Amino acid sequence: MKHAYPAGSPALDFAGTLRLRREASPREMLHSPESLSSWFRGCGITDSDLPCESADVREAVALREAIYQVIVARIAGESYDQEALGLVNAAARHPAPVPQLTAAGRSVEATVQQALSHVARDAVAVLSGPEVPLLKECANPECTQFYIDHSRGARREWCKMDPCGNKIKAAAYRARRRASAKTTAPSSSRS
Repeated sequence: MKHAYPAGSPALDFAGTLRLRREASPREMLHSPESLSSWFRGCGITDSDLPCESADVREAVALREAIYQVIVARIAGESYDQEALGLVNAAARHPAPVPQLTAAGRSVEATVQQALSHVARDAVAVLSGPEVPLLKECANPECTQFYIDHSRGARREWCKMDPCGNKIKAAAYRARRRASAKTTAPSSSRS
């Protein structure tokens, strides 16, 4: 499964698991128990695959949508939807994954509920922390990924340069070239 983790925050990356959200056919990245397990492992919440069920996927998608709603509200300076807020807080109340020290190093054991709790707790930390003013949504109209803008002057516009920034910059370049070509095209002369 190919998941992306451009934000470096489990909650922000989790909210981005529905790609092309505003398009007619969004792309669901949490489409199976295996994809959910893969996301937890790839994000670093667990070290190995978790046994996930279809019900876990439904619960994860509901939490993802609740996290998305509260992030959008926070960025817009609006009140949180109480149902979404309740879902995030309920998930955050569950125990977190348990790190263990082993002969091979650190190992993390978790259930799906604990992994979702980790994501919800991260949402609480991000949305109540000092970096809230730096919280942004990608400027690519096709992307709905959130990130914390640590760039100089907080002028970053894209979740990542590749693919979003490159795509927008290339489109702007092509538009400038087309506009320039139209203004420099020879006009037809009459004889």
